[in-house]
Order: sequence, then structure tokens, then C-alpha cells
Amino acid sequence: MNDITEFYAALADLNGIYRGKRLEEGAVQKALGSGIRMPLTIAGMDVWGADIDGNPKVFEDGDADGVAEPIGTGFLPTPWNAPGSALFPVWLRQDDGRPYGGDPRRVLGAIVAAFREAGLTPVMATELEFYLVERKGESIVPAATGPGKVRAATMAITELEAYGPYIREVSAACRSWGLPLDTVIAENGPGQLEVNFKHAPDPLAAADHAQLFKHLAAGIARTHGWEACFMAKPFSEEAGNGLHVHVSLLDEDGRNIFDDGSARGAPALGHAVGGLRQAMHQSALIFAPHFNSYRRLRPASYAPVNTDWGHEDRMAAIRIPGGPAAARRLEHRVAGADANPYLVIAAILCGILHGLTHKIDPDAPLADPRLPEDWGAAIAAFEAAPILRSYLPELFFTMFAECKAQERGVFAAHVSPFEIDSYLRMT
Repeated sequence: MNDITEFYAALADLNGIYRGKRLEEGAVQKALGSGIRMPLTIAGMDVWGADIDGNPKVFEDGDADGVAEPIGTGFLPTPWNAPGSALFPVWLRQDDGRPYGGDPRRVLGAIVAAFREAGLTPVMATELEFYLVERKGESIVPAATGPGKVRAATMAITELEAYGPYIREVSAACRSWGLPLDTVIAENGPGQLEVNFKHAPDPLAAADHAQLFKHLAAGIARTHGWEACFMAKPFSEEAGNGLHVHVSLLDEDGRNIFDDGSARGAPALGHAVGGLRQAMHQSALIFAPHFNSYRRLRPASYAPVNTDWGHEDRMAAIRIPGGPAAARRLEHRVAGADANPYLVIAAILCGILHGLTHKIDPDAPLADPRLPEDWGAAIAAFEAAPILRSYLPELFFTMFAECKAQERGVFAAHVSPFEIDSYLRMT
């Protein structure tokens, strides 16, 4: 801590974008003690950094401050910045001590508390896919690592070796930040990597791992002249980027309630799947929060379009992996890498708790067996969201729905060159 000369107090907003302020070394003790005052509204801005028109915290409350408190990671060195610089992750509370319901990490904290009250501990891990890219004018291309062509080479060791210097720097930074990186593989697309983290018996920590990694991967990529691209579908003809979440549940005695010794799993596993399927349609906006997200969710791909499930089925929305019975778990495969990890994990836990509470049959008929096909339909489904509203702060629903409606309006007003080329000469 003595070598810190500047640090960035940062919280993840609704879109998973870090916002905050830069502070000098003299503010370190204050940051660790009483916290740092920040506007509550920075948790709820659109993707371009504009206030959300329907956010009651903007005009009704006069853009009031709250207190940004450390999340427990401490100061994380950022080697892509000047020596002595660090990231200082925080989350927001109100002046009276209550958690701020518009902060995505606090949203996750609400459902984690419900599991704690039920005597259950979610054990979770994330997988993240992303591309390393270079800008070419207004477009992007896979990042070149040498004279050879970047290939689409699934799990090819030669592709990992080609990006070796970058991967080694990322691995070292993960160790420095306490991120439990487990494996790195070459994914389906050219320049596409997948990282897997070890399981953590704390959903907040599991979400931190994914959120912090995205910032770390992007920072190190810039030192190579590249960008780390977590868009859901950056290339129309290549694989999309997913955020997959693995979940098991421990009871108060530390036993995995999904395991009964069989390959199929215990009834609790089926109930969790049933709840996830019922909650999936209304949660789609969280799993696919952007205009680009819906380019990834299409038939005949590894990205699901239905709320289906299956054992060892990577085409399904919910996969039950094989392996030792003691490690029985489910894998939720719907979210894109562009989604906010805190909100994704919160929505998954809502579905699981709903299924366990009501003992829902995993194969029960559904009113909405398909995921929404576009952004507008997902916004409409989220605005009702009876299952999610049972567990999550009300302020979050107002802010997130308004945020996405505002972003959708901007995209709807934008005329693309492709539209002009298509329609200019129709006479």
C-alpha cells in the first residue's frame, strides 16, 4: 500500500462499466475507513454515460451522494497504467447505512442474503469468452500475433502459444489480484479465448472474478496494441462470446444438495432447473442486455434460443455436466459475455430459489418456452418479471428497464450505412 501514488475508486454500473474517480495517495486511509462519497446516479447510467431519464435519483432526489465502500479486494495494481496506480473496487450504500438498491453488486447481495437465510451456500464459477481484436478503420479484425493468419482453431495449443505473451501477463495479473484463474483455451473463433475460474463458495466473489477479469484483460490487451472484445457477437459469421455460470448448492452441513449419488442428480437439482426455466424468459434482458446481444441468440448455434435443459448437452440453455456425483452441478449457458456478471448471477439465483421453494418440475410446461427474439420483447418481459421482483430491490427494476429502453431508443434513431445502401435507390 505504501507504493500507491494514485488509485481509481470504481464501481460496476448497470452495464458492468467501471465508474468512479481518481484519488491521490493521501486519500488511501479515508477510502479504507469511512469510504468515499460518490453520486448514487453513477450506478445507473446508459452505455454512453448519460443519465437515465426515468431514474428517480437524478431529479427527484437532486442527484444525491452516497458512500462508496470497499468490496474487500483492497488495492489492485494496474500494470498497464503508470507505476504506483491501482484499482480500488467499491459498492454503494446510502447515508443511513442501507444498501443502495441500484448498485448491481448490492442487487446480487439481496438474493445472496435470501440463500443465507435458507441455510444454503451457492458454490459458483464462471466461464468467459472474448476476442482479442485490432481496429481497422471503423471495423475490427482478430488480433494478429505474427506473419501467419489467425485461425479459428478450437482448443488448438498452437493458437494458445501464439498468444502466449499476453496470456502469461494476464495469468500473472490474475494471481496479483487474487482471481482464481483455472484454465485458458482457444475457442471457436479466430483470436477468441475462453477463461475458466475455480469454484467459490460465495456468489459475490464469483461475480467479482468475472467483472474484474474483464477490466484486467482489456487493460493488458491495450499494452499489445489490441482490445479485449466482450461483445456478444462481434463478427457475424464467427462464434459469439458467452458467460457461462456453474452452480452447486451446499446445505448447512456442507453437503451438495444436488447430489444423491446418481448420474441424474437429486430432486433438488431438478427443482432448481424447473425454477430457472420458469424465470428465464423474464430474465432474458439481464442475460442479453444490449442491441448486439440478440445477434448471438440464434438457432443452430451453441447459444440457446429455448429454455431447454439436458445432461451433457451444450446446445441446451441449462446443461447438467457429467463427472463425479459429489460435484453434481448445473451450467447456465444463456448469458453473453457483454452482460453484467453481478446481475447474471443474481437472476440465476432467483430462478434456483424459486424452483427449490415451490418444488418445480423441470419438465413442467412453460408459458414462454422460447427466449425473447429481440431487445424490445426482452424489455417488456423484464418489466413484469414476477419471479425476480420477489427477491430483488424495486429500484433496480425501474433503473434497468428505463436504461435499456433509453439505449434502444438511441439505436432505433440511428440510420446505418447499410440501410442507406439498401434503400437509397429503390426507384
